[in-house]
Formats: sequence, structure tokens, C-alpha cells
Amino acid sequence: MSMIIRVVVNIPGIDALFDYDVPDRYAGIQQGSLLVVPFRKMRAQAVVVEMNCSSTVIERKEILGILDTEPVLNSDQIALAKWMATHYFSSISDCVHLMLPPGINQLADVVYSLKRLPAASENLSATQKKILEMIRTRGALRSRQLQAAFPHASWRVALRGLLKNGYLDSNSYLPDPHIQRKTIRTAQISVSKAVLGDRQQDLGRAGTNAAERRGAALEFLLQEGIPVNTAWVYAASGANAADLKTLEEKGFIHLSEVEIWRDPLKDIEVSPTKKPELTSAQCKAWSQIEKQLTEKKKKPILIHGVTGSGKTELYLRAVEKVVEQGKQVLVMVPEISLTPQTVKRFMARFPGQVGLVHSRLSTGERVDTWRRARMGKLPIIIGPRSALFTPFPDLGLIVMDEFHDPSFYQSDNKPLYDAVRTALQYAVLTDSNIMLGSATPDVELYFRAQSEGWALIHLPDRILAHQEYIQQKRSQFPDAEIHMEEQNGSAAVLPLPLVQIVDMRNELRQGNHSMFSRSLQAALRTILDRKQQAILFLNRRGSATYIFCRNCGKVLLCPRCDIPLTMHMDKKKLVCHVCGYEKDVPQRCPECGATQIRQYGGGTQKVEEQLYQLFPSARILRWDADTTRQHGAEELLLSHFANHHADFLIGTQMLAKGLDLPLVTLVGIVLADVGLNFPDFRAPERIFQTLTQVAGRSGRSPLGGQVILQTYQPDHYAIQRASRHDFNGFYRDEIVHRRELHYPPFTDLVRLELRHQDQRVAINKASALFEQITTIVGNDPELAGTIISGPVSPFFSKQRGYYRQHIVLRGKNLEAILHKINLQDWRIEVNPPDLL
Repeated sequence: MSMIIRVVVNIPGIDALFDYDVPDRYAGIQQGSLLVVPFRKMRAQAVVVEMNCSSTVIERKEILGILDTEPVLNSDQIALAKWMATHYFSSISDCVHLMLPPGINQLADVVYSLKRLPAASENLSATQKKILEMIRTRGALRSRQLQAAFPHASWRVALRGLLKNGYLDSNSYLPDPHIQRKTIRTAQISVSKAVLGDRQQDLGRAGTNAAERRGAALEFLLQEGIPVNTAWVYAASGANAADLKTLEEKGFIHLSEVEIWRDPLKDIEVSPTKKPELTSAQCKAWSQIEKQLTEKKKKPILIHGVTGSGKTELYLRAVEKVVEQGKQVLVMVPEISLTPQTVKRFMARFPGQVGLVHSRLSTGERVDTWRRARMGKLPIIIGPRSALFTPFPDLGLIVMDEFHDPSFYQSDNKPLYDAVRTALQYAVLTDSNIMLGSATPDVELYFRAQSEGWALIHLPDRILAHQEYIQQKRSQFPDAEIHMEEQNGSAAVLPLPLVQIVDMRNELRQGNHSMFSRSLQAALRTILDRKQQAILFLNRRGSATYIFCRNCGKVLLCPRCDIPLTMHMDKKKLVCHVCGYEKDVPQRCPECGATQIRQYGGGTQKVEEQLYQLFPSARILRWDADTTRQHGAEELLLSHFANHHADFLIGTQMLAKGLDLPLVTLVGIVLADVGLNFPDFRAPERIFQTLTQVAGRSGRSPLGGQVILQTYQPDHYAIQRASRHDFNGFYRDEIVHRRELHYPPFTDLVRLELRHQDQRVAINKASALFEQITTIVGNDPELAGTIISGPVSPFFSKQRGYYRQHIVLRGKNLEAILHKINLQDWRIEVNPPDLL
């Protein structure tokens, strides 16, 4: 009797598990194996989640084949996928899809080909005509290609009509995994030196070039004694492929193909480093961490350390201890832009043991890193959110740096999930330790750490770093006050940079209409005189916040998103930062026809322009999404600035993410208020975190530092607390507000969001769901404390041509509500990073 297995079918949105029979010829199947199965009218990939099942399905189908003899998911990953599907109200197939690398991961699709063209008298919609024309000119197309071509059109409805009326034909399609292993050709000597001396005549006619080349190749291979890349043989001897083929035919050498790994780190050179001395605070923290790493009952470790307090050194020591035990480690950072800096520090301490995972690597690099990790050949993996799904055979530690960062939440594609909460659950499933570190911890997790008795570690002091570097450069800074201190058995500490709040209302009253206060201008001038560096932070891209008509007040909006378009001087275009829509700047107002089109506000390009006006000789770099689009641009730009090829660095959110630049002695926050008044309960926390993190880029060396924070709301508690680097004070203020308003961590929060091209349909559907939820809550006494907000348009009421409506639920046991309603067309976000 054939074995019955239960599988997850790798098709987006499929929520159920399916039973299949396994013929005897496929006896090597294991839990986690990747298969091909018949599913409905197509062939699809599937992953085995249960073996030797009993089944109530009578007419089961047989599997069609095995794609990988080794399991592509281990049992811990399968358990994590099931937990994510339940916790985030997602389909199990979407969660499994996350864990398969590109190249191996292939989705079933449908191919549409042309059957007949319409007659001139036949009535077709505009979308149907475009689809037919595209297939006529390009040939058969898959549904994903049509989705890419018509992202904002109802092409599926149009397609159904074309199929029904016989214009198109359809067939199922499953691409084969298309990643081939990379190999090199090698040559190895097959005879002894004595035999070679006796057979010189077999190399060719004496004195010819061919005989000399072949002799040189054999001499080289004799010296090496092991298989050698044939490219090296060619370079060392002048021989060619024909020579090596002849030598193989005559029995002198053996040629073979050897697999090599595609490693994105192979060309990065770092010098090994020794462990530095710890500060007294670090010593105390490490003692706590070391004890926790040996405990049988694992508790999360939360490190709250000010910027520059040496959290990374504690990560490195914890990683070393776990790797010595023969286990693997995952190190997660919030942004790809942070990985080069982190990777170099870990490679210097653990040469040859570090792997890198992120979406900008080639498919081959990602697959090979995935395979090496699965085989246990890479003890340490570093990467952003996607690295969480690396198949570790024996995971021992997860490190999450800057865990407060909203980049750890996936909100663009399904499944919508929080990587921090998911990592906490993964640590439980794998019986691993987990370390979370930040200068500005997430309020909810900090509350949870206190409530649940986590290992809570504080690092209140900034380390006096880069002393050797500044000592070497001391002659360049004759006028600077340099804080060099002796290290008596432990590392010295440095005060956090002083923060000066500048009330921009006073600047206006005193006649300064520039975006730079007089204090900031004077400080920038001093930086240039002292040959140091400054960072200017502004949380906006572009040149102007919005464009408007001074005659009638009309603001130019994106037609797809209903948000103001931003002026980009380098393109001379108006750009939408949500959907990418672009248009030329109109000469006349589309509303009243007047020519008084003006720009208001300033983005990074405007800051750059005005800086050049104030300091024409300054070397200025701009780091935002526009200047870092190309592969490797972030690392190149950061390297350029770190090597002092620029004086000022202008940037947006990316500057708040863990950069360590010893010559930066000034941070100017051009406008601290951006986002502070958004209708979102987390707005003050985001502002506090951003300002504190950006301020922390200044004064990380003996040169010291200062921060100038410009604002129109100097008395707001988030700005006041950030100016004093006072997380504990901010936490006390914020937790009071959260308790009073019944927001997390005192309630669970779920946002239900509907997007539709017809605003009226969106409103009606949202209203109907609101009534249904209200009835469910009203009829269940256990849900009496549930708060239902909405339905209403969120702050960004329209995106990419779709109108948005959302309903926000707060309370306990919210899953009891969600399991009773049909949410097929709705996005479900559990505890999202914002409600905008």
C-alpha cells in the first residue's frame, strides 16, 4: 500500500493542506521534500509537511516527482510557517513560499496563446484589445506577465471574456528550477616525475612551442600536486585547452569538473581583529549574557544601550560562544544598506565563517548561500528580514540589531508579518537564544520584557572609540579639542553629544527665512574650518514638499494616490513617492489657468542646493532613495564619505540606522517635526526614535560632537526627551498615553484594509463589514471590551489608483472575531508599524 503524505501547494493564497499518494518508486521522500504534484488542472510545486498520514480523501492523486533529494524546509521551518499562517491570518502557502529561495521556488502559472483575432464588428473593451494586441505581437504570455503589464487594470475580468468567446487558449505551466551549479574545470597530475622524464617524446616534437607549453604545464601541476583550476594552468604555463586535452589523452593528467560556490563575500578583504577591552558597563552586561546563554530555560535578551555603547561587541562575543558549541547563528539588520558595515565587522572576527543573504544578490549567490547554510557549512548568516528563513540545521542564536526599526515589518507583499515577533517565536521553536538590541527599544517589546522577566540589560555609557584612528590623524585637527583618555584595564567612555534645540519660529521673527538657523550655519562653517564632517538629516526626498498655484491654491496631486507630487530638480519632474508617477511641471494651473505655479517646502535636493549657495567650496554628498537605486550605490557612497572625500552628507531615514563615522562631529536635523502630527498613535515614538538615532551619529570619536535640532514644536515631549537622549523618560510618558487610550501593549491591534478602484464600492463594503463586526461583538460578552474604529479612509486615502478604507480593532481575543467573517478581499495587518 502506498504512503499518504500531506503537502502545502506552492500557489499563492491556497490555505488548505492536501493529501497525495506516493508510489513506491519515490521511497526517498522526507518531511520538507520539494515535489511536483497535479493540482486541479495544472502541475504545481508542493512541500511535504506530514508523512504517513491517514486520509479521509477517497480519490487521491499521486505525486509526479521529487525536485530535491534533500528537504528544502526543516521541521522547525514548517512549524514556523504554520504559526505565521495562524498568527497573521495568512495562507500557509504564502508562508512556505517565503522560505524557498528564488530559482528553486517556482510558482504554477497559466500561459495564454492567441486562438483567433476579433472581426471588425465585434465589440471589445479597451483592456481586451490591448491584451490581444500584446499576445499577437509578443507571442504567448503568462498571467504574471499580464499582471506586470496591467497593474492598475481589471485584466482578469477582461481575460475571462476573451477565453469565453474563443479569442484565447490557456494551458498550465510550471517552470523547472533554473539554477545550475557553478563549476570550474580542474587538472591534476597523473604520473610521477620519473615517468614524466621517461616520456618526454610523448609531449610532441622536441623544440616545438606545443611541446614546451605542455612540459611547462606538467611541471606546474607536479609542483601543485592537487587539482588546479585550468585557468591557473594556462596563466602559469602558456598552455591552452587543446594542450590539456592532449595531455589527458596520453595519460599525463586527469581533467574534471568541480563545483564552486557563488559567494558574494569572496572579494571583500578584511584584516582579522582582536577582542577589544570592555568598559565596566560592558563587562557587567557580558556577565549577564554569558550566564543566560548557558541556561536551559531560554529567555529573550533585550539590550538597551545608548548609541555607540558597544552593543555590537556583545553580539560578537555571544556569537563566538555559540559557534564554539557547534551551532549556527543568524544576525539580522533592518536594512540592506547596513549589511556591508556589519558583515565586515563579523568577517574580521570570524574569517571564512560568514554568509550573506539579501534580495539584491544574484539568484545564484542566494541559492548557493542557502545550500551552504542548509549543509551546516556556514556558521553565521547576516542579512535583513528575509534572512530569517534560512534553513539552519542547528540554530543556536538569533541577533536582531536595531530591532525597533519598522523595516522589520513586511507590509508590501503577503504574508504581512512582523519579523521581530516571528523571530521570537522561531527562537522558541528551535530552543535558541535571541538577543534584541537598540538605543530606542520598541515601547511594546520593552513593556513585554519587563512584564515577562526577560534578561534586560542596560548600557548607559558611550565608548570612547576610534582613539588610534584620531591619533594618527591628529595633525589634521590642530584646532579641535581631542578627548583622549588612558585605558586602565577597561575601555574609556565618552559623553553623548550635546543637543541644542533651535526654535525656528524665533528665527523667522528675527528675519532669517533660510531653512538653516544661524546656529547651524555657524556650526557648519566651523566644521569646514576644522576639516571635520557633518550630517544633515531631513526626512524628505526631492526639492519641494509640494507644488501649488498661488492664485487659486490648487495643490498638484498624484492622480493615482491623491497625495502631493514632489518636485525633483535633477529630473525636472513632479514625482509621486508612493507609486512613482511622474509628470512635467505645468506652465499653467490646471484649475484656474494662472501661471503662478510655486514650490513650497524643501527636500534633500533643496537642502543640497542651498548648502552649495552657502558653502560653494564644500564637498557634498546626498544619500536618499534617488541616489542609491543602483546595486552597490549605498556601500560606495558610504565608503566615499567615510574616507573623507566629502564634508557634508545629506540624507533621509537611512542615516538613522547604525552608521559609525569617526569624523562626524556635527549632526544638523533640518526639521524635527516631520511626521510628528500624523494621525497615528505611534507618531511620537517614531519621531523620538529617529531623532535619537540620528543624533547618535555625532561624536563617536575623541573629537566629540554636537547636534543642532531645528523645530517648530520645541516643547513636545518626544523632542524634549530626544534632545536629552532620555529613553526612560520618553517610555514613562508614552506608556501613560497608551494605557489611557487603550493602545498596545495594553490591547492587541488588528487593521483590516480594503482597496478598490471604485470609491463607492470600497465605502459600501467597509460599512457592511463594520456592521457585521459590531453584531459579533455585541452578541459575545467575552468581546465586550473590543474597540472598533472606522470604517474610514486612512491618512493616505488613495494609493496606486486604489481607494482605501480601513477598520481598526483593539482588544483581546480578536481572532474570535476574525474567524467568523469573510476577509477574502481584505488586507489583515496584526500590530502594524503605523496606521497611515
